[in-house]
Amino acid sequence: MAGLTHFNTQGDAHMVDVGDKENTHRMALAEGSIRMLPATLALILEGGHRKGDVLGTARIAGIMAAKKTAELVPLCHPLTISHINIELEAVPEQNEVRCRARVETTGKTGVEMEALTAVQISLLTIYDMCKAVDRGMSMHGIRLLEKSGGKSGTWKNSD
Repeated sequence: MAGLTHFNTQGDAHMVDVGDKENTHRMALAEGSIRMLPATLALILEGGHRKGDVLGTARIAGIMAAKKTAELVPLCHPLTISHINIELEAVPEQNEVRCRARVETTGKTGVEMEALTAVQISLLTIYDMCKAVDRGMSMHGIRLLEKSGGKSGTWKNSD
């Protein structure tokens, strides 16, 4: 296949040693959205979907995903999460549902991966529940908005 870059897959992958780091309060905020047909969004908002409460189910899925991030991302540290909040907001003028996930812990490493995983799985759950009526849904703008805690302090996305 022309144009493909080849990487050495025989590397020495390892988890970063965080043993000497200080325990600090850490927070990460991530967002993303899923676009769909107007009729699909109306079905979600009316609560008439045959599979049940789409947004409620997506919220629970995001919480569960954040807690299982270390099982999904190979070199991610398992963390004790102290708080997870998943906000799902319908934006009818753009035919989308926006998701924001805020994850917090007190520990030696950050929760960015947990927040991003929560957003992805929340949106993927919406897709799964609605795919029978709208296979053309698409996810967009999944990104970290903010993180705080640890030696590097606070970071905010400038976009």
